[in-house]
Amino acid sequence: MDTCKAPITRLLIDTFGEDHRRIHHALDVLKHAERIAETAGNCDAEVLIASALLHDIGFKQSEAELGCNDGHTREKVGPPVAEKPLAGIGFPPKKTKKVCEIIGSHHSPSRYDYAEPAVLMQADAAVNRNEGGRPAGRERRILCPAHARGKQTPEEPS
Repeated sequence: MDTCKAPITRLLIDTFGEDHRRIHHALDVLKHAERIAETAGNCDAEVLIASALLHDIGFKQSEAELGCNDGHTREKVGPPVAEKPLAGIGFPPKKTKKVCEIIGSHHSPSRYDYAEPAVLMQADAAVNRNEGGRPAGRERRILCPAHARGKQTPEEPS
């Protein structure tokens, strides 16, 4: 179980560099997720570790590509950002697919019937509450208009 923690933590650090608050947030989410998983049962430890550590991996790319950042844009941008580095460390392809599905839905009602998405959502929510109810890095977070998330605003024609 723990054999994947170090290389995935390295991916997290490589992605966020000196953004210690974002790194700390992900580590806290992992700690909570592992605790929750003890009672949830039927969780794949490697999928849970990767999902918890990389759940916000789309943060920087969302801002770079869309000029904004919120949970929905991270859901959109995060999975492709996570896929290549996970493959690069030899993470199993079936598990990578599952991790990307979880990253792509961790701010929305889950479309998947396995345990890990619910565990991650609960852990992320707990950490966000502990951080004062605000996602880590919120002071730098640029909220997205609806069209950046792929939705039309009332002013936009159908």
